Amino acid sequence: MKEPAGLAIETQGLVKRFGRRAAVDGINLAVPRGSIFGFLGPNGSGKTTTIRVLLGLASANSGNVRVLGMEMPGALASVLPDVGALVEGPGFYPFLSGTGNLLRLDAADRHASSATRRERVHDALDRVGLSHAAGKKVRAYSLGMKQRLGLANAMLRPRELLVLDEPTNGLDPQGTREVRALVRSLAAGGTTVFVSSHLLAEVEQMCTHVGVMSAGRLVAQGPLDELRSSGEAHVVVHTPDVERAAGVLARLGLVPGQGAGTGSSWDSTALHPSTALPEAKALVATGPNGLAPEAIVAALVADGVRVRGFTVENASLEERFVSLTGEGFDVVG
Repeated sequence: MKEPAGLAIETQGLVKRFGRRAAVDGINLAVPRGSIFGFLGPNGSGKTTTIRVLLGLASANSGNVRVLGMEMPGALASVLPDVGALVEGPGFYPFLSGTGNLLRLDAADRHASSATRRERVHDALDRVGLSHAAGKKVRAYSLGMKQRLGLANAMLRPRELLVLDEPTNGLDPQGTREVRALVRSLAAGGTTVFVSSHLLAEVEQMCTHVGVMSAGRLVAQGPLDELRSSGEAHVVVHTPDVERAAGVLARLGLVPGQGAGTGSSWDSTALHPSTALPEAKALVATGPNGLAPEAIVAALVADGVRVRGFTVENASLEERFVSLTGEGFDVVG
């Protein structure tokens, strides 16, 4: 049975256990076709195990998996030719050159055309910026160069789906930018890119959709902008008209909370002298992400509040991640 036309990957109640421990605990993953899907989670959250099940490298204990519209693992032989993957770091023959490795790997693919092999290997190396090192033995490659070679291998043939585990691992800033641009160009051409990463800044700049794993569970997924907007924004108003401003903000649905590095409440704990404007005081509140600053200021001014300073700080993806998982995001998942 085929999955909905809009999904490249779909799981329903996916469970993978190691002994009594559920590394993946009943997740329902939905990856839209043509998206760049960032798969996030702290170390041990189940990301790599999920990827291994998707690619048929591990079997699930229960649940359903569909990749490119086909049931897995039953349709593995039909699906995998349309899937490129870089999982848990690339592995190559150290005594062969970059070109030699890709030629051998392509020759092992019974779906690959031998007539276009050298041309495709050359193009793949060029796309990842390794043309200059194509003839160098891989044992002399840096970690970043090996990562590029792994990406080249995943792109030797046109793919409907690319699954990349930490694709920018070991790359310098320029290499990271190049991979980001490459991923975007692939998605623009219709390829779905599924990226597991611990680099939140990269995910924010590259991905269109995000899924967040925590302790084997999928705690959030959806469009990146939607995930960001579900967090809280911090609003700080500097004004001498504190009580009146508090009433206006309350009518707009803003509530006391933590913001701008200071505790806040509508009583005296919310008020402290402004260092920039000694005659004003700062009032701090929280509300949903995506607040329109101009609308808040207009409402304050309309009610006679003298606004001497105003800021709105939307929650970052990192803050949203911490709120979902209770963990920092400074480790490789």
